[in-house]
Amino acid sequence: MPQRVPTIPAERPVEATILAFIAIIAATALVAALGALASGGDSDPWYAALNKAPGTPPGFVFGIVWPTLYVVMAVSACIVWRAGGTWKRADSALGLYFLQLVANLGWSYLFFKYHLATPALIDIAALWVLVFMMTREFGRHSKLAAMMQYPYLAWLTFAAYLNVWVVAAN
Repeated sequence: MPQRVPTIPAERPVEATILAFIAIIAATALVAALGALASGGDSDPWYAALNKAPGTPPGFVFGIVWPTLYVVMAVSACIVWRAGGTWKRADSALGLYFLQLVANLGWSYLFFKYHLATPALIDIAALWVLVFMMTREFGRHSKLAAMMQYPYLAWLTFAAYLNVWVVAAN
């Protein structure tokens, strides 16, 4: 009986990889930029006047953490696309990735632009669930890509605590 030879997936054209990476990076950068525009941070009189939670970091910390998280998120999504082989094979994971970007941006606008802390809290709860589901899906393609989401989940948990405090104390 002849031995079965495993099939090796055909290599994708380099152009496809470059275009996919550009799409992932561009979408992530757009969300980061639009989110930054929505949040005035400590210079926003509304935010400055809030009764903030114990442990609320100074504004510059957010300016370090969020860009770092966005870079890690985009790199991990690129890893998933590459490991998945095509958009179709990784569509569930990448669909959740793009959906969580929308929820991420929504939180910035609800909280900072429109000062709607309670709807923002609902949004961040949904965002946390989306990122958790995305992390599970990423793990089907790459354990590394999934593990790269753990800091994001941790930060979202902390951000939700800060948001809960704002809702309860203001």
